[in-house]
Amino acid sequence: MTRVDRTMLRGKAQTVTGLVDPEALGPTLMHEHLIWDIRTPQMAVMADQGPEIALCNCFRINYGRLKVPNNLVSRSIDIACEEVGKMVAAGGRSIVELSCGGLKPDPEGLAEVARRSGSLIVMGCGHYVHDYQDRANDTRSVDSFAAEIISQIFEGAWGSSIRAGIIGEIGCQVPWTPLERRVLQGALIAQAETGASVNIHPGRHEDQPQEIAEFVASHGGDIGRTILSHIDRTIFDEYRLLQLADTGCVIEFDLFGQEQSFYSWGDIDMPNDAARLKSIRTLIDHGHLDRIVISHDICYRTRLSCFGGHGYGHIYENVVPLMQSRGFSASEIDAILINTPKRLLTFI
Repeated sequence: MTRVDRTMLRGKAQTVTGLVDPEALGPTLMHEHLIWDIRTPQMAVMADQGPEIALCNCFRINYGRLKVPNNLVSRSIDIACEEVGKMVAAGGRSIVELSCGGLKPDPEGLAEVARRSGSLIVMGCGHYVHDYQDRANDTRSVDSFAAEIISQIFEGAWGSSIRAGIIGEIGCQVPWTPLERRVLQGALIAQAETGASVNIHPGRHEDQPQEIAEFVASHGGDIGRTILSHIDRTIFDEYRLLQLADTGCVIEFDLFGQEQSFYSWGDIDMPNDAARLKSIRTLIDHGHLDRIVISHDICYRTRLSCFGGHGYGHIYENVVPLMQSRGFSASEIDAILINTPKRLLTFI
């Protein structure tokens, strides 16, 4: 790919195989991982511990009764092609892949998956949470991060000529570290320079999404093109949910398919898909239809269909019919799956 500038990007969406008319995106999953490694450095040391993943132990792994570090990594292009192909067959078209710095991004692999599966893939850029980052980042400046992200959109990311089409998922945690704040500030500068949207991974505390939204607004970010991820594992009361929506940010429910209450990363009761739809209905009833996106955030192999999970087609195969049976209109479903993703992935 050749270098682009903002003039060339304006009005287009940028996929790993090139620029496209946003109308081509169609039904879009806004937060997934296709080729990933979310193991912490400590987990990576234990890479060979635990049994092979099989149908007979898939449930025990998902419920936390069996620890298998390799469940958190998938580097197979063949598996990704097979799984994304099933999503396309189920009615999906595009995927936003957010394996950014610290999660071992593979731009060339994503381009191959896109070509072989017939999907459109939009790649993220920037850096994940503090502990996953290269320690060389500890002394970098805000401007350094901004310049890097701008280059990843205009020129190419992670040593490739393949360009990112969205910023994120920018990692935050609780307590929020100075490094993470500098990365986010750099991302907001890059947002202003490139016209891209930003996806932010908030820490696991019910008040941090609001803190991040206020930080974005106070540091010159475009709050209407800022997506707060993982709200279905973070906010559990209507007051905080509506308060966050009132900031103008986009709220992402991206853990569809996780039906059990067990959550390995924190002491919460994970909602199921029906509860997620109730929260979405609350937002719609309060006038926030145009600020909702959904996805699965698949980053465990046991959530892939070939390992006994639901796969990337779950929303199209199961959630859309559930939405229809719960009274969601066709225009509401299209807003969530097509129109809002198209707006966010179109450069301005």
